[in-house]
Amino acid sequence: MLSYRHAFHAGNHADVLKHIVLIQLIRYLGQKDKPFWYIDTHSGAGAYSLTEGFAQKLGEFEGGIGRLWKRADYPQPVADYVDLVRQFNADGRLQHYPGSPFFALWAMRPQDRLRLFELHSKDARLLQQNFENAGKQVHVEANDGFAGLKASLPPPPRRAVVLIDPSYEEKQDYDRVYHALKDALVRFPGGTYAVWYPQLTRLEAHELPRRLKRLPVKGWMNVALRVKEPAKDGFGMHGSGMFVVNPPWTLPDTMAEVMPYLVKTLGVDAGAGFTLEQEAAA
Repeated sequence: MLSYRHAFHAGNHADVLKHIVLIQLIRYLGQKDKPFWYIDTHSGAGAYSLTEGFAQKLGEFEGGIGRLWKRADYPQPVADYVDLVRQFNADGRLQHYPGSPFFALWAMRPQDRLRLFELHSKDARLLQQNFENAGKQVHVEANDGFAGLKASLPPPPRRAVVLIDPSYEEKQDYDRVYHALKDALVRFPGGTYAVWYPQLTRLEAHELPRRLKRLPVKGWMNVALRVKEPAKDGFGMHGSGMFVVNPPWTLPDTMAEVMPYLVKTLGVDAGAGFTLEQEAAA
């Protein structure tokens, strides 16, 4: 939706979960010498201020990265995530938050490539500016990410991590995600696909993970973090999830270590909890 700006939500509990998973995916593919692509369908602006503008209106980062910032008891995957956020805050104060493209870039190697798509005109310009010194490793397009994904597959190195992360402000986004992933699996069945989704009271949000599980894939993992009870009025997001197709074999064990910690540190009330389920490749 062209009115959506991720800056309102930068660094919240959903970003924490999403970026911990993303770092694990990128680093796993980097264990082999052969290069790979990172494709981001909804890249946003790429970086966000937490001390002014949109982020200050809602202060959602205080319930996410803000709760982790000064702790020292991290499981290693959480420590890896927080260390990358610290690269964006050299003076030790939490003032800026990197978007998914920066997490991917920092976890990648020089031979790997990023293709970033963003349709919102203002965020697309900011994304271009944030990566203007990245050279040929990063390609930014002011374009619809679903169309961009279709045009990018299969990637030349035949290896890729794809993040599908729309706003879901439009009801149609749930269908778009499902059909985009279904089409992508035909074009490039061996890719690693990570779909972020919100936990809301609306039916479409509840049904999306179930629909994704029915896709013809070799293996998947679904991990979700619920930070509070759903609101009685049905308003707002009480959690979020990451559905990963063709996940690294190490990822379920990694998230089994991480999720109890995230529930403990990011949970708001007794409704906090997590889901972790998988179907392994045959």
